[in-house]
Amino acid sequence: MNLTTTRRSLLKGTAVAGAAAVVAPATSGSAVAAVAPAGKQAPGYYRVKVGDYEVTLLHDGAFVRPSQGFVTNISQEQADATAAANYMPAGKVTVPFNPTLINTGSKLVLIDTGYGPVPNAPVGQVFANLKAAGVEPKDIDILILSHLHPDHINGLRAADGGMAFPNAEIKAPAPDWAFWMSDDNMKQASSKMMQDYFANARKILGGLENKITRYDWDKEVAPGVTAIGTPGHTPGHTSFAVASGSKRILVQSDVTNIPEFFLRNPDWHVAYDADPEQAQKTRHKFYDMAAAEKALIAGFHFSFPNAGHVEKDGAGYRLVPVAWSAAL
Repeated sequence: MNLTTTRRSLLKGTAVAGAAAVVAPATSGSAVAAVAPAGKQAPGYYRVKVGDYEVTLLHDGAFVRPSQGFVTNISQEQADATAAANYMPAGKVTVPFNPTLINTGSKLVLIDTGYGPVPNAPVGQVFANLKAAGVEPKDIDILILSHLHPDHINGLRAADGGMAFPNAEIKAPAPDWAFWMSDDNMKQASSKMMQDYFANARKILGGLENKITRYDWDKEVAPGVTAIGTPGHTPGHTSFAVASGSKRILVQSDVTNIPEFFLRNPDWHVAYDADPEQAQKTRHKFYDMAAAEKALIAGFHFSFPNAGHVEKDGAGYRLVPVAWSAAL
């Protein structure tokens, strides 16, 4: 037997068989996969340990909106170029939404609610993700609102208009409540967006005046959770320091909108800031503090899982996202 010839014959036969396998049509069974495409993502929640506390980041979904007018103090060309550099759809920006759940061991504390039930929209996922994380709305003991914009308060209401978190003590920042519930301020609102914000606050919070506790800054609003005044986005916009033992996480709420724009460029003004100059000063102050102490930060509009560390980087800052871990 010629070993070389035999080897060549074997290789030739293997190649032919392989080609036949590629081109041969299926002769039995279905032509489609046994499992149909899911058409949706896995539940969006992610847990981190902060001392003895368990913090669960909850994804409420994301909106893709036009980049036109998103940043108010730079050219549209620069905004579009920044969006493109971050692989966002042409002419658009992607804005995620992410409330925070804290299990202190004695209390379940939810910071912000997301959009609530919105039919046929890519938001309003907090309730499904809470359930996937093993928590029912009735389990929430304390519900803290960082400010009174729709994406932070609308989840207070269920689809039928009732209270979505029936057993929760609800708390709102006193300065923001005073601003948004003022009839004089509402009459002075000049833009359509601000008029809509005032109307929405009345719709969601109407009738709850005696059920919502107004809190002040620099005070503990739940066990281990201290309110930090971070005004500018709204007059009463609030962030939170969540501390257990020697560990803490800063829940920054909307100190920035998406970090790809406003963390890298803290002097840019997002269209949603009530006082853009104040918001700009707040960003520098807050991130200088966070960078100095190397604090873990949870950002409401960061990409999910929406936590990471911030470092100084030239005139701006850069986000180092949390590394996904299967263990707490």
